[in-house]
Amino acid sequence: MAARIPAEERLTNLVVALMATEIGLTKQQILDNVSGYRQRADAGTRSDALEKMFERDKDELRSLGVPIETIGDAADPNDLREARYRIPQAEYDLPSDIEFTPAELAVLRLAGSVWSAESVSGDAQSGVRKIRALGIDGDEPIIGFAPRITARDAAFSPLQDAIERGRVVTFDYLKPGEDSPRRRRIRPLALVDYEARWHVYGEDVEVEEDRTFLLSRIVGDVTLTSTPFDPALREGAGERALSGLERVAAQNSALLEVTPGTEAALRLGRRATAASQGIRVPFVDLHILADELASYGPEVRVVEPEPLRDAVVSRLRAVVAAHSDEGGLS
Repeated sequence: MAARIPAEERLTNLVVALMATEIGLTKQQILDNVSGYRQRADAGTRSDALEKMFERDKDELRSLGVPIETIGDAADPNDLREARYRIPQAEYDLPSDIEFTPAELAVLRLAGSVWSAESVSGDAQSGVRKIRALGIDGDEPIIGFAPRITARDAAFSPLQDAIERGRVVTFDYLKPGEDSPRRRRIRPLALVDYEARWHVYGEDVEVEEDRTFLLSRIVGDVTLTSTPFDPALREGAGERALSGLERVAAQNSALLEVTPGTEAALRLGRRATAASQGIRVPFVDLHILADELASYGPEVRVVEPEPLRDAVVSRLRAVVAAHSDEGGLS
């Protein structure tokens, strides 16, 4: 049985394939040649299920800002039976008038150092070769590059798999202030990235209510059960999850004083609004924000709310105590 290709790798291979062609690929060419779809087809997955997977992947990439273009029949643009799909590089590239400071360029080079030709996916290369064998043009420089590291939580892949297969999952979840994790049983409907952290949104089976869980608080493995759920529940789930997180953030904000020109000013300023005493930053989870603010050290000071200030001070004191203990041992 062919190994299952992770969803994130399938999406990467799809982007590579769609950027590698100027005239575009038909849906069938994608399903036959792009790694992630091809393996499922070889394993006997029905064509209608593969087409639905492609439609979901296409929608997810578009929601992330990837400009996937649909090219229909010139004589009848509404006839999409033989439509071709591509990613126009002119729309995907950065605008020519964007300039970077030396510091920003240094960061970009550092980020780029985790990409290399040695990390080329064999499946991606094979897919591109098959695309070329069809007589479709390709652009060599963007073929087959894949990241060697991932910033996603360990729970991401099994949850993505459960969402695609429409299966209930269980996992242990540890909330701040609790001594031990609690077992959760949910119908996972969407994975969303909010404030640079991944969340899973779904229905809690025990209480039959919608819940959002932070992946970094999942303890241990995610278990895929044999219990299915209606795939229709996934429709619009990502939008509902983000709307819920945005509502929570709108109800909570921190007043911060930040040292100009620092990393804290750069990162916090992206999501902040100006205030008379500094900046206001909306937040979803006090403990997560406290972790972030403590990592900036003296670059940021919490004015309000008081519980957030206390949480940051507590973290900083713990760091000082830990280093003091290390000094005593030496």
